[in-house]
Amino acid sequence: MIVVFDVGNSEITIGIFNAGELLSHWRLTTAPPRTADELALLIRSIAGPELASPGGAQGSAICSVVPAITPMLAEACEMCFGRKPIMIDARAKLPIKLDVEEPFTVGADRIANTLAASRIYRKDAVVVDLGTATTYDCITADGTFLGGVIQPGIMISADTLFRRTAQLPATDIVPPKKVIARRTDECIRAGVLYGAVDSIDGIVRRIKKEWPGKKHPIVIATGGMAETIRPHSAELELVDPFLTLKGIRLGFELLS
Repeated sequence: MIVVFDVGNSEITIGIFNAGELLSHWRLTTAPPRTADELALLIRSIAGPELASPGGAQGSAICSVVPAITPMLAEACEMCFGRKPIMIDARAKLPIKLDVEEPFTVGADRIANTLAASRIYRKDAVVVDLGTATTYDCITADGTFLGGVIQPGIMISADTLFRRTAQLPATDIVPPKKVIARRTDECIRAGVLYGAVDSIDGIVRRIKKEWPGKKHPIVIATGGMAETIRPHSAELELVDPFLTLKGIRLGFELLS
């Protein structure tokens, strides 16, 4: 078995794979600073003492966009699994090409998405990752990362609206019944959700116009908000909520 960690700005997603299949997954908040000992206790409580012990798992892998947490998590993994974790980032010797001006600045999550999309779907693809930021990863079938787009995520936009306005209440972002809303909370939901949907569809259409070659890429949604947004989007074709975890697992297998 393999234990993989996707460390995002808001959440840490943990996945356990066996023979290529995702058996279990959990989400933890990223925000509280934790020591390696605290993280090791969390890993043992989630994975179980048999798996989270030296020899219990084949190993672990980390994909992190939060440098302040990465060393503590790596130490915790070594404590639990008896060996250093595989690190998935722009410096990893993976069978992908970063065809951008500053390759070492490409986020680790985008590396994992590039590997997963090219290996699993084997088609040109745009991966729309709906996390703290919404990122658009432009990937060719042979595993070349062409670049993409980064914009504020849906929840960042909503949080900014709530914090910067005196009389607008915080509300859950769930699909409203209709666009023309008659309650303030419904107005907010309509604005945040449909504003995000139309922004995503518009950017994807612009990407397709610039795409090299005649065939349009497939558009894959992943991340925490993917399944909420997909039914309202004209451009998102597939939802693969654990694409990043799958990429980390593939990276582990290629590098270990």
